[in-house]
Amino acid sequence: MATKSYSRTRTLVECALMIAVGTVLAQIKIFEMPFGGSVTLVSMLPFILVSFRHGVKWGLATGFVNSLLQMLLGFYAPPAGTVAAFVGVVLLDYVLAFTLLGLAGVIAKPFKNHLLGVAAGTAAVCVIRFLCSFLSGALLWGSYQESYEWARGMSVWLYSFIYNGSYMLPELLITTVCAVILCKAAPKFFLPEN
Repeated sequence: MATKSYSRTRTLVECALMIAVGTVLAQIKIFEMPFGGSVTLVSMLPFILVSFRHGVKWGLATGFVNSLLQMLLGFYAPPAGTVAAFVGVVLLDYVLAFTLLGLAGVIAKPFKNHLLGVAAGTAAVCVIRFLCSFLSGALLWGSYQESYEWARGMSVWLYSFIYNGSYMLPELLITTVCAVILCKAAPKFFLPEN
């Protein structure tokens, strides 16, 4: 009983540390878009690590807490100003986008090659986060496309794809490459903790 309690406490402390590290890394912005979104210093990687080390339950829970912190540190209110738009932004830009990072370990499971699984799981959750931003951009933030001369007259879906892809593609590449490098250097970081 004491060992199980110790293990759970240790996992909780590790998750709290990963939330702190992820929050600090999210503040180190390599590139920032004017209406939200940025390329950060691998700020998603701590949550991906939790997913691999402690499973989907802990990964999703840690990602959810991170989503709340991200809202507190920089919430962008939707231009429509309606309750539905507000709920949409909360769900798509924060709760789903960050919580679903906790799925990386589950997505990686079918791969026999561990390194390939880490790369696939990491890239997949980054794509999921992009899809959340893409939907939000098209459904909730499309009115901002008129702010860009290059986007005027463009389909709102294409505008959202280009806008969100401009920061999420580099973020995906940086995060996936760093996850692979870390996995090669210290594979135990990506193995389930016993």
